[in-house]
Amino acid sequence: MPFVSYQPGHTAVVLDSPHSGTNYPEDFAFGCDLASLRRAEDTHVERLYSFAPALGVAWVEAHFPRSYLDTNRNTTEIDESLLDSPWPGALEAGSKVRLGKGLIWRLTDDGLPIYQRRLSVAEVENRIAHCWRPYHAAVASAIDAAHQRHGYSVHINCHSMPAVSSSHATEFPGLVHADFVVGNRDGTTASNALMALVAEHLAGLGYDVACNHPYKGVELVRRYGRPAEHRHSLQLEINRKLYMDEATLAVHSGFAPLQAHLLSLVQRLLATDPRTL
Repeated sequence: MPFVSYQPGHTAVVLDSPHSGTNYPEDFAFGCDLASLRRAEDTHVERLYSFAPALGVAWVEAHFPRSYLDTNRNTTEIDESLLDSPWPGALEAGSKVRLGKGLIWRLTDDGLPIYQRRLSVAEVENRIAHCWRPYHAAVASAIDAAHQRHGYSVHINCHSMPAVSSSHATEFPGLVHADFVVGNRDGTTASNALMALVAEHLAGLGYDVACNHPYKGVELVRRYGRPAEHRHSLQLEINRKLYMDEATLAVHSGFAPLQAHLLSLVQRLLATDPRTL
């Protein structure tokens, strides 16, 4: 299976799932329990949005796990303590790196070390070349094509979140999450009007919706969202309790109604020109 799938669309809407990958490359050579890594996946997100291609919505999906390489980080967000030699490029020691959740994860969501070895610069560069660059190229291509066709684009960066934040997952450990969190990095990656439309649609379906807390959106909306150019990028987090058992990773009876509601949201976006909001 390829590291990245890209199904082009013909509408103004682009969806991507960077964290639902379940194919663990042989060269990962992690030293922790696989179950701990599996709990970090955005489990079943690709299934929730499986209706997208039939609607003409572009779809980009990572098949490798986020703990192997996190495409929602910049290539400067490298934890040099993981390496057996100095990193040759620029480094950015932001909050995600301090949490052990940089481009290459150092810790699980529960704070357990992922590796019992040092990584070489060459293997990190290889992950960037085979995972990060193709994924970002696909997202950029999909957004550019949508914008060129319609004069605007609406990009939804699709994620899931645990019901309660783990100790090393975010800067808010133990936080009980809303049903949905919509993020536009405080108005910098999508218009506040578009964010409000998404939040109001979901709230109208009976969900508890938060905006920009505790998730504002990270690299995949920061890099491609330019609302002044009618390029809108929103991060959408779904509470896993709505559709799955977080212990077994199995979907439950909430999956089908949630998927129907997500379909209605995407249909609403397809019918909306954000330039008129």
